[in-house]
Amino acid sequence: MKFSVGLGKEGVEERLEKNGVSRRDFLKFCSALAVAMGMGPAFGAQIAKAMTAPGRPSVVYLHNAECTGCSESVLRTFQPFIDELILDTISLDYHETIMAAAGDAAEEALHHAVNSPHGFIAITEGAIPTKDNGIYGKVAGHTMLQINSEILPKALAVINYGTCATFGGVQAAAPNPTDAKGINDALAHLGVNGINIAGCPPNPYNLVGTIVYYLTKKALPELDSLNRPTMFFGLTVHEQCERLPHFEAGEFAPSFDSEEARKGWCLYELGCKGPSTYNNCPKIKFNQTSWPVEAGHPCIGCSEPNFWDDMSPFYEM
Repeated sequence: MKFSVGLGKEGVEERLEKNGVSRRDFLKFCSALAVAMGMGPAFGAQIAKAMTAPGRPSVVYLHNAECTGCSESVLRTFQPFIDELILDTISLDYHETIMAAAGDAAEEALHHAVNSPHGFIAITEGAIPTKDNGIYGKVAGHTMLQINSEILPKALAVINYGTCATFGGVQAAAPNPTDAKGINDALAHLGVNGINIAGCPPNPYNLVGTIVYYLTKKALPELDSLNRPTMFFGLTVHEQCERLPHFEAGEFAPSFDSEEARKGWCLYELGCKGPSTYNNCPKIKFNQTSWPVEAGHPCIGCSEPNFWDDMSPFYEM
């Protein structure tokens, strides 16, 4: 079966087909992505065209102070698998965790990607240690502060992926001995003002959707006051939650010995931070299967600034 919907030819379609991703599966993914972006399934054809068009910008993925959980969330994407689709379609040319190259070859790959004739999109994962000129975090002998300072100002767009990159995350939690900061905070003096895809970890659809929006619109998406795309972070978790949709934000659930509680209603009294957390977890879910509250676990507010300090304790009894 050949891809024949007028998509650009750069070998992408053939590689997808070889790896078992049919035209039907590819377009189904694009339609699901369109829905996640609030565009409607008909927008899927435009997404498909943008994701396979020649001359796509390179994507450079930088790691800072983090646990690599955000990368793991992308790598564990289900239907389609990341190596069969997303790595090909978004032209991910540098990623320290999954690339085969090491040492000088890895440095050369980074240089080549940054100097792509089509430009590059930078994705950052992890906070930047800034104390003592950043000596508490290094890659290949260079501080993370130095690497990001040199590369991010050159990018067509910067996407900060995960709560560590957006707001500092656990690295910036008290007492923050390395003075770790989110990317925008650490590099504001250089004019870096990246898009924040918050979450610990975020949903990969939010990352790919942001890249696709840029590729299709040639512009950045609408952002909230914290630089998060409103198409993914425009509503609170509580507003979208299927457990007790008729409850207003801030209201308490029924007592837990009531009949309603036994049916599995709102987890607010257990410490759920859904009323004050903006994310699309209830709609997109993880692996398109489930999300914490659906599984019976309160939302811990992981897409909000300083959630490690401000949202704890995560459980209330």
